[in-house]
Amino acid sequence: MHSWLPELETLIRTAGDAVLNVYHSEFAVTTKDDRTPLTVADQRSHAILVEGLRRITPDIPVLSEEGATIAYEERKAWAHFWLVDPLDGTKEFIRRNGEFTINVALIENGRPVLGLVLVPDLNRLFIGDVFDGCVEKRAHGVRRLRMEEPDPTQPMVLVATRSHPTPEMETFFRHLPAHERLPRGSALKFCAVAAGEAHCYPRFGPTWEWDTGAGHAVVEAAGGVVVDPHGEPLRYNKPDLINGYFLAGPSLAWMKAAGILAAARAVCP
Repeated sequence: MHSWLPELETLIRTAGDAVLNVYHSEFAVTTKDDRTPLTVADQRSHAILVEGLRRITPDIPVLSEEGATIAYEERKAWAHFWLVDPLDGTKEFIRRNGEFTINVALIENGRPVLGLVLVPDLNRLFIGDVFDGCVEKRAHGVRRLRMEEPDPTQPMVLVATRSHPTPEMETFFRHLPAHERLPRGSALKFCAVAAGEAHCYPRFGPTWEWDTGAGHAVVEAAGGVVVDPHGEPLRYNKPDLINGYFLAGPSLAWMKAAGILAAARAVCP
């Protein structure tokens, strides 16, 4: 893994501590222009991460949700950059259910190659390097994650967004064979797939690149794929930064055999 990974881990944990300090206090909630909620935790985490990344890797630009005003005319020349969500799952943060994350991804030529997803309230840190594998760090130790093909005799477990259901999502589920749903918030959905807690994470609703970059890297580093309903990989640093629908799972072949792709194409032929 990258030589500056220990510094990145220290940095994201520092941001996590700042977020938890707010989480365990009485905090105010404001609304951004896009009608999504904002807390001081988002802002403090953003400031810590952006300053730290610029110090650790001064030659790599940073794109963060709370500072996403950089024009595509400038961004399109970037061969690599940091993609940051200082607090993913602000709704879960406000509800105090613990299902929020801090996401940091390194994007190279439109592809996530390194991702760190910290779950501050659970003290879980997922680190995915697509060239070196995936690990999960918890208080009691470290384990390497490697996804396996699900047992075809057992019902599928699909992780579903807790706070952003859509009619398209329900259409997708209706076209599937027997399955169970595992509700999760934030990038925890990607981590559930990488850790073997769920077989697939389908998303049929809008997301931003900073919502998915780090989790995408974690899934790929664990041996899985993140693709659109037609099997094409998600790409990053697009002009509008909005993702289309996608599926995260152990392999394209398994998603085809399990009926995942057929159900997805019933939503978007």
